[in-house]
Amino acid sequence: MSRFFHGGGSDSESSSSEEEELYSDREAKEEEESSSEDESSEEESSSEAGSDDEEGGKSKGASWFFKDAEESEESEDEERVTVVKSAKDKRSEEVEGTVKLIENAQKIGDWAVISTEFDKLNRQVAKIVQSGTTPKVYIKAVADLEDYANETAAKQKSSNKKMNASNAKGFNTVKQRIKKNNKDYATEIDKYRKDKGDYMESDDELEVITVKKLKPKTLEIAPTGDDEGFEMVGRGGRTLQYTPESILKHLRVIIESRGKKNTDRLEQIKIMEKLLEVATTPYQTIRVLLSLISTRFDLTSSSTSSYMTPEQWKLAGQELTTLISALEEHPEYVITEGAEEWEDDEKQPQLADGEILKVPGSIVSFVERLDDELTRSLQHIDPHTAEYIERLSDEQILYNNIVRALLYVEVLNKNEKLEARQDSVNRVLMRRLEHVYFKPAQVVNILEENTWKALPENLDSSITPRNKSTDVAELVQTLSNYLFQYSDGIIRARAMLCLVYFFALHDKYHRARDLMLMSHLSENISNFDVSTQILFNRTLVQIGLCAFRAGLIYEAQNTLSEVCGSGRQKELLAQGIIMQRYSSVSPEQERLERQRQLPFHMHINLELLECIYLTSSMFLEVPLMAQTSSAPEMKRRVISKTFRRMLDYNERQVFTGPPENTRDGVIMSAKFLAAGDWKKASTTLNSIKIWDLMAQPDKVKEMLAEQIQEEGLRTYLFTYAPFYDSLSISTLATMFELTPKKITAIVSRMISHEELGAALDQVNDAVVFRKGVELSRLQSQIVTLADKSMSLLEANEKTLEQRTQGMANAFQRDHGHSGRGRGQGRGGQRGGGRGGIGGQQGGRRPGGQQFGGGALGGAIKA
Repeated sequence: MSRFFHGGGSDSESSSSEEEELYSDREAKEEEESSSEDESSEEESSSEAGSDDEEGGKSKGASWFFKDAEESEESEDEERVTVVKSAKDKRSEEVEGTVKLIENAQKIGDWAVISTEFDKLNRQVAKIVQSGTTPKVYIKAVADLEDYANETAAKQKSSNKKMNASNAKGFNTVKQRIKKNNKDYATEIDKYRKDKGDYMESDDELEVITVKKLKPKTLEIAPTGDDEGFEMVGRGGRTLQYTPESILKHLRVIIESRGKKNTDRLEQIKIMEKLLEVATTPYQTIRVLLSLISTRFDLTSSSTSSYMTPEQWKLAGQELTTLISALEEHPEYVITEGAEEWEDDEKQPQLADGEILKVPGSIVSFVERLDDELTRSLQHIDPHTAEYIERLSDEQILYNNIVRALLYVEVLNKNEKLEARQDSVNRVLMRRLEHVYFKPAQVVNILEENTWKALPENLDSSITPRNKSTDVAELVQTLSNYLFQYSDGIIRARAMLCLVYFFALHDKYHRARDLMLMSHLSENISNFDVSTQILFNRTLVQIGLCAFRAGLIYEAQNTLSEVCGSGRQKELLAQGIIMQRYSSVSPEQERLERQRQLPFHMHINLELLECIYLTSSMFLEVPLMAQTSSAPEMKRRVISKTFRRMLDYNERQVFTGPPENTRDGVIMSAKFLAAGDWKKASTTLNSIKIWDLMAQPDKVKEMLAEQIQEEGLRTYLFTYAPFYDSLSISTLATMFELTPKKITAIVSRMISHEELGAALDQVNDAVVFRKGVELSRLQSQIVTLADKSMSLLEANEKTLEQRTQGMANAFQRDHGHSGRGRGQGRGGQRGGGRGGIGGQQGGRRPGGQQFGGGALGGAIKA
């Protein structure tokens, strides 16, 4: 098509504007390049066609007569001056259009439109502010809008006229936002209100750019091997410049975008890392680190995983250490909760000598979040892999931050110019105690030594001094005593449980038992949160294990019966979830249950726990079964239903082979003990490999052998007492390989507890048995009726306790009954026994005292 049919100057103008848009608007770059290439190809084809016509001597047509005119027009196009609007000017026009809409809505009092356009105006200005200064049109609009809102509020108060619903909603929205918005532009607004005319006259004008029409050229970019010479660009292709003066502005934009959808937090983290590099003052460093650490924690909620990656976690830990170090070097800046924000982003605060600036934030919250994220990470990693061990080594970094945060909040708590922050000290101390209480002393010693080596020499703690951190028992006692004195509620209860757990773990049974009884936590533990109840269960189990290691079989069985007898050890100790077939657990409840699970390194070995519980039950149940075989009135008394059920199941088997697991080993040992073969029982029980997991396996096996000898003697006496008139002590010593003195002590204890109707003949060195009185038919029926009545009473009590959620205990105490609360197993009532006929009263307690009730009360006389 000939250029004759094109408009005179429209083609050059459109092409020049297209070329300008090519460099001003990146989004239309590809489209404009293709159009310019098409146009150039058309021009080249037409010129080639013209040259062919000249050479061929053919008719040139109408275009031949306008050739000179076309050449002159092209030369004029090259020198033509065009006004071009950049992307910034376009955005300024958008702002002016929105301002006009707001002014028009003000004339008719339409606050719904004002509210909508005000939000739109702020979004438009935010794009301009990122690359330049705030438009003066915007300053004028927000200043006038604030004045108009104040006038409207005054009119409303004087006239008492109500707006319609949409207008009232828009007015309230603008009224709330305009004051907060104008704080950021207070300086410019004051200048505008002082002299509105001069302020607006100095407004920027549109740039006039002279553009010459150039032939399109191909841009060649030489490939480079690195990124040297390249800069980060923002929206619109503008280079982002980070200077110390613009740090607070960039932080303001990042903070305002926090929580919004489609926010690239990784990009924000990169920006703040750049800001941290250019920060020159302590205040800038502190502000950037606070925002940077918070944004790293926000990555968890935005990603699909429910825990921080190890890389982000370590970076957050390093930045927290840097933050605390900066606060230690500059004590005039204090991070505290509830402080007012510094609103002026144009200038930084200037402090006088001795003045303290409070910066909003919380070091304690950062430490707690860092701790929680490490726990979540350990929950999701397979504990049987090397990755878990590697991740667990990061606990040293966390513990260092906890101790350093503790030193910082201690200083703040002592500062008289600040409000006392005792709660912050308690929270950090509790976190430190929770990382120590379940570990052996040797591990805690290494942890403490590495921590104090990593901290500066000039730092020390007034609660736990550096030179006294070598004694782990003293350290745990000091932390707990401080929390007992200065805290209350859940923190105090958890501190008590941690101290009891630590004592029980280190074989201090009597101290752990006494503290547990004095705390009275078993009476009101149901009022605490789930995590504290889990800690209570763990402490109770650890006390039972400690009692077993000390050879206190009765106390161990009685303490463990509440947890192990329920068959829900995994759930009660937060070491697993039992998925029932017909359970009505919602996905949300299941998710919360999984979040409560403890990391693997905090677990108590459930197989060892079951073995200890069954072994303790065997030592009590086998002699009891032998005793009830000749005493009908005690036939229904059961100490451990779990053990009895397993024993009955094993006896119903047609063929029983050698024991294949821990449970089979204990049951097989019980059968040998009941048959009177204590040697086979001892060999079978000691052959269980689970005992090697205990701290001192040889000592434990020696204790088990002694217990089997004693219980074998008791079983023999209960079984064959009706068939003997007297029995020589020397014969018993030979049979059970015990000293005569030991046998005399055992028999004397059985007689004093009225478990055995006999007397000691010290002259003849023999045991003389007394025959019990035969029960009549009426007496036997009375005993049976009493047993059934007691069974019915127990069932009613259990039902009442379930329906009233623990109120049955208070009811029973008020009416004189021996109630059972949490931590007080059924062994409490069974241990006391029921009054029998024929001299059989109550259960036997090895310690020489009658058990009075409660899971731990077996150690004291009721």
